Amino acid sequence: MKNKSIGDYLRRFSVPLMFVIICLICAPISGLSPNYLINEIVTRIGRNAFLILSLLIPIMAGMGLNFSMTLGAMAGEIGLILVSDWQIVGIPGMILAMIVSIPISTLLGLFCGKVLNMAKGREMITSYIISFFINGIYQLVVLYLMGPVIPIVHSTIKLPRGYGIRNTVSLLSMRQHLDNLIPLNIMGVKIPVATFIVIFLLCLVIIWFRKTKLGQDMRAVGQDMDVSRDAGIDVERTRIISMILSTVFAGIGMIIYLQNMGNIATYSSHSQIGMFCIAALLVGGASVDKASIGNVFLGIILFHTMFIVAPKAGTVITGDSMIGEYFRVFVSYAVITVALIMYETNKRKNKSKAGMQLALDQEQEEANG
Repeated sequence: MKNKSIGDYLRRFSVPLMFVIICLICAPISGLSPNYLINEIVTRIGRNAFLILSLLIPIMAGMGLNFSMTLGAMAGEIGLILVSDWQIVGIPGMILAMIVSIPISTLLGLFCGKVLNMAKGREMITSYIISFFINGIYQLVVLYLMGPVIPIVHSTIKLPRGYGIRNTVSLLSMRQHLDNLIPLNIMGVKIPVATFIVIFLLCLVIIWFRKTKLGQDMRAVGQDMDVSRDAGIDVERTRIISMILSTVFAGIGMIIYLQNMGNIATYSSHSQIGMFCIAALLVGGASVDKASIGNVFLGIILFHTMFIVAPKAGTVITGDSMIGEYFRVFVSYAVITVALIMYETNKRKNKSKAGMQLALDQEQEEANG
């Protein structure tokens, strides 16, 4: 029994263990100093944590990995583009961008939730396709409607033809303003205290939310929709609310992410954000139906440590930095694939065990009868 429990434990945490091994091998080969690595990891925790935390609520509601968090990211980008045109800088600019993004995120989350309610059991692939569909609308808005329909005054962010947004929009006026709001430097490691406070507040909100009536309803819906419906829970409404909350948080998270970067790649910033956030969450030991705040932070540390050391290690080993770049992109997709296969395998195994147990119980009842 003990061996079985160890085997189950290793199977459950096989992805994090694999990344620990990769990082332990690549870190010494890369030759990067511990101080540089810690600085980079702390920066990436501040940059990515809010975005990844936005994935937890749909998982709690049984909707799996929210690939449509990209919708919120696009809403955040639109907020930042408009604020950049209005020339509002620093923290007030960030807050206004968040205020602008929230109604857009809410509408997109509402649309996504309604569509996913019509595709129960296929939420992940549906949300992935929705993100492509909304991306097309986003491209139409920023490429053709911003200028003629949505007023854009400053030529610095407009294309030379007079309408549409440039490929890159500078955010120097608010670059790392949140990160540097409360400066702290410990032994050469720069810690973005204000950003960590915002992330900590979201963690508290998630912990509190799980204990509310709505949070309990979401957990019940995530466990069994039919039982929840029989218990009087409005399943469809609860699922829609989970998508709206996730999309709104993703929009705010994207603004925090981009203020750290200092610019917006207008047409591509959001395109891979969902994939990398989901990969980081899975690396932290989360699954399609279970994820915690601890998984978020463990995932960021392991996934981004690999992102930092793999290209450098690839350069040292092969002399070609692109090898490491290909490796980390390959691994990010491979992690999602492996995690989904493991989830489906475990689900079928548990269903088979439940079926066998039911058959044994029936035999026992017949024998007793």
